[in-house]
Amino acid sequence: MSIINTIKHLFFILIFPASAFAQIPAGYYDSAMGLYGDDLKLALFNIIKNHNTQPYNSLWNFFGQTDKQPNSNYIWDIYSDNPNGNNPYNFVYNSDKCGNYSGEGDCYNREHSMPKSWFNDIAPMNSDLFHVYPVDGYVNGKRSNNAYGTVGNATWTSQNGSKLGYCNYPGYSSTQNNAKVFEPIDEYKGDVARSYFYMLTRYQNVCSTWSSDMLSGNGFSAWAENMLVEWATNDPVSQKEIDRNNAIYQIQGNRNPYIDHPEWTVRVWGPTASIARNHETVLISSRYANGMLTLTSTINKPTQVAVYNLLGEKLMETSIQQTQQNIQIDLPKGIYLITAIGKRSNAVKFAVQ
Repeated sequence: MSIINTIKHLFFILIFPASAFAQIPAGYYDSAMGLYGDDLKLALFNIIKNHNTQPYNSLWNFFGQTDKQPNSNYIWDIYSDNPNGNNPYNFVYNSDKCGNYSGEGDCYNREHSMPKSWFNDIAPMNSDLFHVYPVDGYVNGKRSNNAYGTVGNATWTSQNGSKLGYCNYPGYSSTQNNAKVFEPIDEYKGDVARSYFYMLTRYQNVCSTWSSDMLSGNGFSAWAENMLVEWATNDPVSQKEIDRNNAIYQIQGNRNPYIDHPEWTVRVWGPTASIARNHETVLISSRYANGMLTLTSTINKPTQVAVYNLLGEKLMETSIQQTQQNIQIDLPKGIYLITAIGKRSNAVKFAVQ
């Protein structure tokens, strides 16, 4: 096989310690350690449930703790922020809150990334800061209560590139229920995906009654789950999310586990959740550049290594025979799960060169 020509960036979700991502209180996740799938999701539910519910009107004030840009009094609006240049406009915290608006840049509003109509606008979901963001009121109105999705031909585009239009993600018809979808820019897709993972974990005992094309039972529709896992993989946890997670913990008394432990995304969600059980796993994303995958074993016995796509389909399987071995694979652009299988899996580590 040829040298990898589409894969460089390894997301070391099992190698980096959790402390590298956030200020997690000692022992906070002890009851979840070593679990997978539904067992892990239930353990996380029991950890983060019964948070300190805040009044909906108090969110205006809390945004000053959770969503101000560093070293400024500007609100960090994921629907107008331009990570690669100057923002088209900025909102001053508190003084620019909505209010009336007639176009972009007029004022900021409280955006339920999971629209409150999906759960009948009831507490505690309607004021849970982990999915409520301050965003441009006009863009919020354009998004309305539409699902998130990937847009083919946009019918409307915001000044930072967020799009409204019909979905072209596999498994969801572009005209299903004649409903449009809203696509945030790439830099914030992981943020909203981890908000959604939090919501269906925190409220797993009630979310089966919620209504959306993205939801099914107390989980996601298959297409939505696959898409959100991809979004979370391609847009890893940022410092913005870490800071916001820590700030919300001071307010609500609970945390978003998928920010603290990004590896739990593929242990709970998507077809790879069952694959990840008892395997040493790492997600790789090929959207970045070229590289060589290196597998290092601490034992001198054959160990099976497999490559899966995020639909859970095995693309290849090989055996690592030596203490260090380069595995050359040729894959199209995409996101993949590399696993070391069996009892010796924890003796295999992954690197890139």
